[in-house]
Amino acid sequence: MAKGNENEDYYLLTKIDDGIIAVVCDGVGSAKAGAKAAREAANYLINSLKNAPKSWEIKKSLRHFIFSINSILYQKGLSEYNSPEYLTTLALVLIKGNRLYGVNVGDSKIFLKRDELVKLSKDQSEGNMLFEALGMKEDVNPYFFEISLKKNDKILLCSDGLDVLGEVQNLYDARSIVKRALDKGLIDDTTAVLIEIKELSEVDSLKKQNLPIPKSLKKNQIIDGFRLIKPLVQNNRTWLVEKKGKKYVMKFPLFEALDDDRVLDLFIKEAWNARRLKAGFFPKAVIPKKRTFRYYLMEYINGENLQGKKLSVDEAVRLAKMLLRAEQFLLKYDLVHGDIKPENIIKTKTFKIVDFGSIVEIFSINNRAGTPSYLAPERLRGDAISERSEIFSIGVTLYELLTGKLPYGEIEPFSNPTFKKPKRVTFYNKNVPLWFEAVIMRAIEVDKFKRYQNYSEMMYELSNPDKVRAYFEKVSILDVDDKSYKRAFFISLIINFILFGILLFKI
Repeated sequence: MAKGNENEDYYLLTKIDDGIIAVVCDGVGSAKAGAKAAREAANYLINSLKNAPKSWEIKKSLRHFIFSINSILYQKGLSEYNSPEYLTTLALVLIKGNRLYGVNVGDSKIFLKRDELVKLSKDQSEGNMLFEALGMKEDVNPYFFEISLKKNDKILLCSDGLDVLGEVQNLYDARSIVKRALDKGLIDDTTAVLIEIKELSEVDSLKKQNLPIPKSLKKNQIIDGFRLIKPLVQNNRTWLVEKKGKKYVMKFPLFEALDDDRVLDLFIKEAWNARRLKAGFFPKAVIPKKRTFRYYLMEYINGENLQGKKLSVDEAVRLAKMLLRAEQFLLKYDLVHGDIKPENIIKTKTFKIVDFGSIVEIFSINNRAGTPSYLAPERLRGDAISERSEIFSIGVTLYELLTGKLPYGEIEPFSNPTFKKPKRVTFYNKNVPLWFEAVIMRAIEVDKFKRYQNYSEMMYELSNPDKVRAYFEKVSILDVDDKSYKRAFFISLIINFILFGILLFKI
């Protein structure tokens, strides 16, 4: 909340995968572009932190993006006003798991209310004089801090117009905090954002469970009443198991998780995603409360994966719609599957997608999700995973299941492939209607800007065959890439010339 018509404050609050980011920026009132600076800084930092490389530590991300926006604002001030006029203070917190990462620049404040109210930030000012502000000078000196959180903690971010320690000890909600300040004659704009920790991250809670990881597993071994029948993948960590006559799939983390926190984190997030993503597209999954080892359980789907199989046109259309609906469901959680391919699709009466381990946050870059032959060209170059890149994988999968061929051939890991123009789907399978061929060929476009841009666009054309846009342009036979067609054309042309000559000779 803010007082007055000329509001220099700006705040944003947004969810991330397993936490939140909150920002309060207070544009410097004496600066000509203080309000603009506050808006630009808040939006820049939120968007950058949401899409930060997953390999970066949080403090590295905070430092990098704060220095970047400081430089942007400083240069804009010099460019537009010949002096630093894009000035704003900053208070930012990023909550992930049970950790709070905070930073402030200037005199915007951050407080923690537990047993008592404690200021976490550090004022970089004296009286009305600011020592630090974003956009003030070429360099900036943020104040960073990090603490562990507990259930029922409250975190307050506010601009300098609110003297919290002096006036507010009982934090109820941000609106009442500002109202009390207004009632006491507040003359400055002020903003308050209050965050209450109702529960700590489930991912963090799962990680804290002191459960052993079995080094080796063997047939007929009994774990928590489940009998191990046979391994389902080569690494011997995913097993078909049986209990009381019913079959399940039991998945364990890699043994390296004992010494590698990153491997353990990936498995815990996989198990968490498997349990929370309750939809008919995926196997049902549970994390048993009473476990003696670290694992999770999935329903056993009695069917075959589609690797090496071919589908009818009707089946392929059904599969395409299911894959798009599944990806749209994941998008609600800011996730993508990451490794769509025939091997990860099981056919029973319907289709099911497997491999929770590949599911990642959309727009992430430094991840290992995906199989090279099904990855969009931009993913192989290191671009972020997106709806467009997932659509490419769906398109390659459909192409293969209808033709028995990969449109761009087998692609080896760490190779630098060249993506030549693929043969039409109907070159291999004459049963595929032209509208469906157009959908698939557009989905596997090498140029991501010529591809479907989002799932809903592709779904619309799949559901409305009469509305499918033409994909193939009318071309001269001389432009056709296939050598056999060219050869036949020229032979036919020569024969026609000979016949024409004979006809003239007879005349």
